[in-house]
Amino acid sequence: MVFSLSRWLKITLINLFIVACLGVTLRYKILYSLPFIDQKHLLHGHSHFAFAGWITQAIMALLVSYLIKQQGNNIYKKYKWLLYANLFTAYGMLIAFPIEGYGLFSIIFSTASIFVSYFFAFFYWRDLNKLARGSAAHAWFKAAVLFNAVSSVGAFALTIMMVARVIHQTWYLAAEYFYLHFQYNGWFFFACMGLFTAFISRYTDSEKVLTSVFRFFVLAIVPAYFLSALWMDIPVWVYILVILAALSQVIGWLQLVHLTRKNRALLNPHFSTVSKYILVCSAVALSVKLLLQLGSTIPSLSNLAFSFRPIVIGYLHLVLLGVITLFLLGSMFSEDYFYSNKRSVTGVIIFAGAVMLNEILLMVQGVAAITYTSIPFINEMLLGAALLLFTGALLMSLTKINNLQK
Repeated sequence: MVFSLSRWLKITLINLFIVACLGVTLRYKILYSLPFIDQKHLLHGHSHFAFAGWITQAIMALLVSYLIKQQGNNIYKKYKWLLYANLFTAYGMLIAFPIEGYGLFSIIFSTASIFVSYFFAFFYWRDLNKLARGSAAHAWFKAAVLFNAVSSVGAFALTIMMVARVIHQTWYLAAEYFYLHFQYNGWFFFACMGLFTAFISRYTDSEKVLTSVFRFFVLAIVPAYFLSALWMDIPVWVYILVILAALSQVIGWLQLVHLTRKNRALLNPHFSTVSKYILVCSAVALSVKLLLQLGSTIPSLSNLAFSFRPIVIGYLHLVLLGVITLFLLGSMFSEDYFYSNKRSVTGVIIFAGAVMLNEILLMVQGVAAITYTSIPFINEMLLGAALLLFTGALLMSLTKINNLQK
């Protein structure tokens, strides 16, 4: 069977549309009655499907496409079943979580998705090692699949606590943030950086700098976990490592920004206007994220931020939508996977604008929560932003994708 990237990207865009549908439902239920829907259960389904059905499915498809370009289509045979298996578990969680929350079937499907990630990590790492020439992109990819597997420690800890019904608040939060950290800042971020690094390497001679950028981020990944756990009683030496990790990420990012600006003349012809717009939005979101992390090394600010749910939700959406989702969409446009017609361009512009609007509203809500100030019609405005995300995702899911056999 020939690998069809266009087919898999079409599926992931439909999944993004489903995620947007769930987001609208969640926002609607905050304002109006939907007695047949359990808000907490639907939220679990929304987040798990966003992780597995949209981001992980898109990343896996793009990583497999990269490998096929290097080794040929024969390698697709083993990854075909992993792509289908991940899709199956994602839809299983989409159905099971809204119905039963953390129950038998939702745990079965979420556990199965973890084992799919293990197999994918094993095969992908091994196949990268078979390539004649290594690169900085390969280092990012290897780290990404490794951190995806590592994140499962937090997921299993959460599942054990849920099943045993023995939940200690500190350990529950520690496990939850462990899973989220190695998903968001590990698997998602490192895979996207690998894709971007591979793209830059095609048109510039910058392997040395790209390797340096990777080292700054990979050295920071483990201590950076404690940026989400400064409310715990951690030793002084760990706190020092946390500060160094936050600084290391900023330095690595500044190196990459400088590299892209320096090679702007070489890279510009390979970006369409719309892809530049989306990727700049993603870069701005990443810059804000890294600066927020640096600011959170001040314990009083960290404790304040994690004490208010709207700020936590705003931060998670900043990474999931602002950094990762916009990067993936920008990458698809820059690689000409989309047909750049009126519908696709309109859809992605609406979606990107809605991401920024949603983030601004969440941050305003978070800051207002700190001062216990009520913002009139904030939930109505957030519902409006969710509807715009829905509209953008709908237009993109209806867009034709170039029939690429890569």
